[in-house]
Amino acid sequence: MTTQGEVVAKLRCWFTDRLPDGVFEEITDVVVDREEITVIGRIPPPKLAEDASEAECATAMDRWIKEFRERTRDARIAVAREAEHLFGRKVSWGVRCGDRKQAFTTLSVPVMTRLRQPERQVLDLLVDAGVARSRSDALAWCVRLVGKHAESWLADLREAVRQVERVRAIGPHTD
Repeated sequence: MTTQGEVVAKLRCWFTDRLPDGVFEEITDVVVDREEITVIGRIPPPKLAEDASEAECATAMDRWIKEFRERTRDARIAVAREAEHLFGRKVSWGVRCGDRKQAFTTLSVPVMTRLRQPERQVLDLLVDAGVARSRSDALAWCVRLVGKHAESWLADLREAVRQVERVRAIGPHTD
């Protein structure tokens, strides 16, 4: 049985081998789920004057990332097509530039759930208050909020899952 960490390591190597030199300085993150592989690579920050204002820096960073995205589009698409055929998942891209992380086109996948009335009322309140446009948006907002405020708990949970994967990998195997 292959662990999630092993899958990510193999994918990182695969993408590193396939991407032309100069696309990324390095691949910093590979995130995999059932539908999507997201590859995040580091690019150098734009050169700015030392006295550049925060607004000038932000504008330059936006322009730099947009230029990178356009310049590398064909190379990334070619690699993504090969990966999508080979791995059966869509490929999304993003960059780390300085302290900014920006994802490009990513999948938005429908997820079905059953909610009882009190849970639906929470979603409806978020819609009525203008926090979300729909119950679907409200549910996505709730998931993002939990992810943001429970990061250490989620990190512990991810580590626990990795430990379970390690134990399964070394456990008894039936042939």
